[in-house]
Amino acid sequence: MKVRPFRGLRPRAELIEKVNVPPYDVVDRDEVRQYIKDNPYSFFHVSRTDGDFDDSVSEHDDRVYEKGKEVFDKFLADGIYKQDVKPGYYLYSQTWHGRTQNGVFICASCDDYEAGTIKKHELTREDKEEDRTHHLLTLGLNTGPVFLFFKDSPVYEKIISSKLASAPEYSFADENGVTNKLWPIDGPEAAELDAFFKKMDNLYIADGHHRAASAYNARKILAGKNPGHTGNEEYNYFLAVVFPGSHLRILPYNRLVLDLNGLTKDELLKKVSEKFDVVSTECHDPMKGKAAVMYIGGSAYLISPKPGTYDPDDAVGALDVSIIQNNILAPILGIDDPRTSKRIKFVGGRKGSAELKRAVDNGSAAVSFCLYPVTVEELMTIADRGEIMPPKSTWFEPKLRSGLVLHSIR
Repeated sequence: MKVRPFRGLRPRAELIEKVNVPPYDVVDRDEVRQYIKDNPYSFFHVSRTDGDFDDSVSEHDDRVYEKGKEVFDKFLADGIYKQDVKPGYYLYSQTWHGRTQNGVFICASCDDYEAGTIKKHELTREDKEEDRTHHLLTLGLNTGPVFLFFKDSPVYEKIISSKLASAPEYSFADENGVTNKLWPIDGPEAAELDAFFKKMDNLYIADGHHRAASAYNARKILAGKNPGHTGNEEYNYFLAVVFPGSHLRILPYNRLVLDLNGLTKDELLKKVSEKFDVVSTECHDPMKGKAAVMYIGGSAYLISPKPGTYDPDDAVGALDVSIIQNNILAPILGIDDPRTSKRIKFVGGRKGSAELKRAVDNGSAAVSFCLYPVTVEELMTIADRGEIMPPKSTWFEPKLRSGLVLHSIR
């Protein structure tokens, strides 16, 4: 892999709690406004500058992107951010609910992305690619990292062990109760990481497909404008954080269906029982894969697919999200395309089954399906086969914070 260290742009340590923000794509415009209210240091003034404008200005107006550049240039001029003198890596640790994931900020290669050695598992939307490409070209910065992972290695754990035992440069708890820590890495440990990354065969995208695609798009544009292009320029690389796969936590991406497609509760249960074993349950979360909890009319049912309802050798078709889609949502409830249907909503991450029950009980949805989360192994199998996961299949938690370390492509 063409992984390399870089001269990170980082905020002053005493401002880290005011600067850092969630990823740009997990909040809407009104939520951004709440984050930036009375906080001139919030990185959302750079990564989601649309929050600084009223709704008469489109999120994709040129003025929004230019404002982001203006704000960051002022951050640099005022010493809120500065660039490290020497290239290095940055160890990033996140602890949430007693579980820790330890990753490293790197520069990943657009060549590896193009070659497919950085493996994808989901499709991207053109409008989202265009937004981040425009943002990247205007600011000249990777403002948010792509979330990558690799197959576990004891070599990696040994390299980072001494750094983890030392005092971090940043340490703070975010609004979700995640403890975030960061250590710059240079010298012998950086050289060891160089050697480790160069021996890798593959990296996998966990989250950030649009950020990776936009970095690749920007590279093509900038290379085309550069008659002296060598392939070694900073725009050939993008910001990422890489973790061992076993460190990651994937939460379920659950389904809410707004109506029963003309069926009664009893009619739906009868149709579902043709393909699934249906058992009443007091538990609202499935305890294993190949089972889901359907909640309807104040009652929960554990539903398990019968033999023949899916092909166990089909990596995508055997996912729980696919089994529910192919056997219930499409043929019974009429949700043929979950990407475009207005009759389905997706509930991911921390909200869990309590949010599903609340929505059904208050009448904002007719039925819910609580799923067992996709595993890292399932994701890798699908990516290795060059296949694509169904929409809204994975929710990684905790999310990577933005504003901690930035990469200049200029």
